[in-house]
Amino acid sequence: MPLINLPDFTDNLLAEFAARGTERVDTPIIQPAEPFLDMAGEDLRRRIFMTENETGASLCLRPEFTIPVCLRHIETATGTPKRYSYLGEIFRQRREGGNEFYQAGIEDLGDRDIAGADARAIGDAIGILNRLLPGKPLSVTLGDQAVFEAVVQALGLPSGWQKRLIHAFGNLTQLETLLARLASPQPVVGLDRYVVDFLARGDEQGLVNHIDNTMQATGYSTNASRSPLEIARRLREKLVLSTTHLDDVAFGVLEEFLSLSLPLADASSALAGFADAAGLKLGAALERFDARITALAKAGVDASQIEYGAAFGRPLDYYTGLTFEVTVQGSTEVLVGGGRFDRLLTLLGAKDHIPAVGFALWLDRIETARAA
Repeated sequence: MPLINLPDFTDNLLAEFAARGTERVDTPIIQPAEPFLDMAGEDLRRRIFMTENETGASLCLRPEFTIPVCLRHIETATGTPKRYSYLGEIFRQRREGGNEFYQAGIEDLGDRDIAGADARAIGDAIGILNRLLPGKPLSVTLGDQAVFEAVVQALGLPSGWQKRLIHAFGNLTQLETLLARLASPQPVVGLDRYVVDFLARGDEQGLVNHIDNTMQATGYSTNASRSPLEIARRLREKLVLSTTHLDDVAFGVLEEFLSLSLPLADASSALAGFADAAGLKLGAALERFDARITALAKAGVDASQIEYGAAFGRPLDYYTGLTFEVTVQGSTEVLVGGGRFDRLLTLLGAKDHIPAVGFALWLDRIETARAA
């Protein structure tokens, strides 16, 4: 039996899902933990409830619905495009208190019209909230991880640094820390002289042999950790990252980009002007950004309530493009959060590439907003 009661607007919400042509699905409360540990992000990993089965396999209480819905889609070999809706309990430690609460949402899988699907997700989220919170003005914050990735790539940073910065997208404090390290690199310390010598000469095989001999001599099992080759390549990457310096011009470019925050109606021209002034080629990413704005207009979404933030992201690692959140104007309580996760289904085992976008509604927060 659930420990908490469903909100009184649940029937209205399910009717909204049905009207949007979704198929209602449910997923087991007990889930394999590995997909969440690998793909959900550090913020969620710290807050999930872990357990084990009789064979010692790691399990967890369902901390969100996106990964379980995608796994179910793959396991049932359902064709795309497909629109799913869900409503049920999730379990995670919350900063505002409580460990069990209801979440509902829509996952839109397989639609090749990326801009149209993005616009539909935002429009559906706003439309559902308008029905559940009549008369309450809403505010939407929109970000785009793909634009940030294009900026980082255009600056020519090593792939390791690109991965670090992209991984930190949406966490401004972490991004600022990484940028400070790029501006003032810190040397790697604590390596023995043989490792330093192999790295300096670029002798990967010699380094692998040295690590292998050391592990055997100390009785350290490679089965319990990385292989000597993986360790050698990680050390080489660490050395490259520690010696990479972001010059003042490139640092200024990144800082300027991350400071962009303006109405969505002005975002396209601002991004184009930024790219031209910085000498960056962001063509494909900006084209997709512009296509989404056009699709939002066609879908009848009022862009005046949407704010674009270049540094805005959401704390889940599987997002790849659009990210957005919806609040009541004047409030910081997120009622809906969502975005695009085009790589997730392939990482979960899908044989074909399946583009995907979706959003989740926080029912307890909506209930509080209704009562306010």
